[in-house]
Amino acid sequence: MEILTQLRQAVVPGGLRSLDVQFARFLHHSGGCRDARVLLLAALTSFELGRGNVCLPLSSVTDLIEGLPPEAADRLRPWLARDGLDACSADGVVLGCGEAETPLVLDRERLYLYRYWRFECDLAAFLLQRCEPVPLQRDPVRNSLARLFPVTGDEPDWQQVAAAVAVSRRFAVISGGPGTGKTTTVIKLLALHIEQQLADGRRPRIRLAAPTGKAAARMAESIAAARGRLELAPEVAAQIPDEASTLHRLLGVVPGSRRFRHDSANPLHLDLLVVDEASMVDLPLMARLMAALPEHARLILIGDRDQLASVEAGSVLGDICSWSGELRYGVAQSEYLQEVCALNAAALADAGAPPIADALAQLRTSYRFGADSGIGRLARAVNAGDVSGSARVWAGGFGDVVWHRLGEGHYQALIDRCVAGYRDYLASLAAGQSPATVLGAFGRFQLLSALRQGRYGVSGLNERIERGLADAGLIRPAGVWYPGRPVIVTRNDRALELFNGDIGIAMPNADGELRVWFDQGGAPRPVLPSRMPEHETVYAMTVHKSQGSEFDQVLLLLPPEDAPVLTRELLYTGITRARKGFELYAREAQLKQMITRRTERASGLAARLWGGK
Repeated sequence: MEILTQLRQAVVPGGLRSLDVQFARFLHHSGGCRDARVLLLAALTSFELGRGNVCLPLSSVTDLIEGLPPEAADRLRPWLARDGLDACSADGVVLGCGEAETPLVLDRERLYLYRYWRFECDLAAFLLQRCEPVPLQRDPVRNSLARLFPVTGDEPDWQQVAAAVAVSRRFAVISGGPGTGKTTTVIKLLALHIEQQLADGRRPRIRLAAPTGKAAARMAESIAAARGRLELAPEVAAQIPDEASTLHRLLGVVPGSRRFRHDSANPLHLDLLVVDEASMVDLPLMARLMAALPEHARLILIGDRDQLASVEAGSVLGDICSWSGELRYGVAQSEYLQEVCALNAAALADAGAPPIADALAQLRTSYRFGADSGIGRLARAVNAGDVSGSARVWAGGFGDVVWHRLGEGHYQALIDRCVAGYRDYLASLAAGQSPATVLGAFGRFQLLSALRQGRYGVSGLNERIERGLADAGLIRPAGVWYPGRPVIVTRNDRALELFNGDIGIAMPNADGELRVWFDQGGAPRPVLPSRMPEHETVYAMTVHKSQGSEFDQVLLLLPPEDAPVLTRELLYTGITRARKGFELYAREAQLKQMITRRTERASGLAARLWGGK
């Protein structure tokens, strides 16, 4: 067919992928589809899925094609005018409405691959079912909340509100930026839940999980530290888990398949699951997680709705938390919160709030960044899309934020800055200090990039920094492996208990033999270089890979040329990885554009949860 020829010729850099065309060919040859418009839409739906969009809104097709490189757009544009794309109708074989398992599903003017339509529908149904209120005795809840969250002022305690919300539902989300006390809220919420269960004669089975190994390790460490700061009854403290696992490990990966050991037919053995860094969880994984939960179990998602969405398709946390302005609750939930938290119900109530709103909580006060913190002010300005506000921060003389306006000389200056920044951990290594000390020193400084490839991507930056460190005599890269080489795991290895995002450093052991040391819960563990799973050098890492991590000093390099990944969420995520200092290398025009450009992923989940089209 002519359309298949045109689709093949639209496979150019930045255009369609071969995979997209193969999908259209499959529908033609195996599905018997002869409708050129359907084949075009099939290829575009596959293309959009590759860009993280769950579906293809029919209203966006023209803009999508016009946004392709000219050589691709010119091939596809003529097909837009042929009888109109809205003339496509379900044939029940290739294109359906969800009543049968057809490759494509058209629902509410959105076109899906069947799997992703099923994931979205199942997830929405699960959430709406579990956000209904559960029976509870309010007096004990009020007393426990008052004890766990003592009054410290006239302002509402949003951590207390979050705990009250979470205990009232089988599903809840606690969203908050850096330093808003998410871990403190979780540990007190767990104590509240455990107290309730013990009072009823039950010992709850609680599990902690996160999308990556590094995020899981940080979660376990944070929970352990927070538990140590609280005066909890021994029987309560004993029920709080010491460990957190990755979601894949929790569900049980079946090698060589997309299946997990735990699903609706073999649910997880738990009563309460807390998932941290939930913004990193994509739609398929979240849907499978929900399916594996027992009917009675509670699920609490923790994250920052303003961070980058998952690498794979969907923006689940953002879709769930897609309120605008101030979060409002239904009348009944507002009255409950007034009773157990002594809040002004009228200020929180909205008679038109959908049920999902009653399961959400927003932590609004940052305790990490004080009034004199440029990092905190910059993060807030960027998150609000406030270009002039961010400019005032840069000009405000704050000691913890620096903007280098990118020019020709700044690239080498950045490399030199990184050589200086990584000197400390290499000096620690040269002094023969322990692996734990070296790993800790490495974690104090990190270069982030928006891109993977090229001079301004992590591949080019890692090469240049490695060369700079060698020229300075700080490393001796005689081969692939050398003392001091930092690496990041890029593929899970359950046998070695190494997971995507784990960072290790090559160092000699007591016998002088080179090993790659990973910090797992404060106890570094050596791995033979020859046994390492897929990995890459990590003097520079992408902002996406940095999610779930924090560093004392962060440098962020933005490329001089525009790219689709340069969004407000990426900039905000990069800024909020920094604890003490943030340096940005970027052109002014690029920075302004990023602050005003939001990540918009096509999905129908928000509409299913919040109403609307």
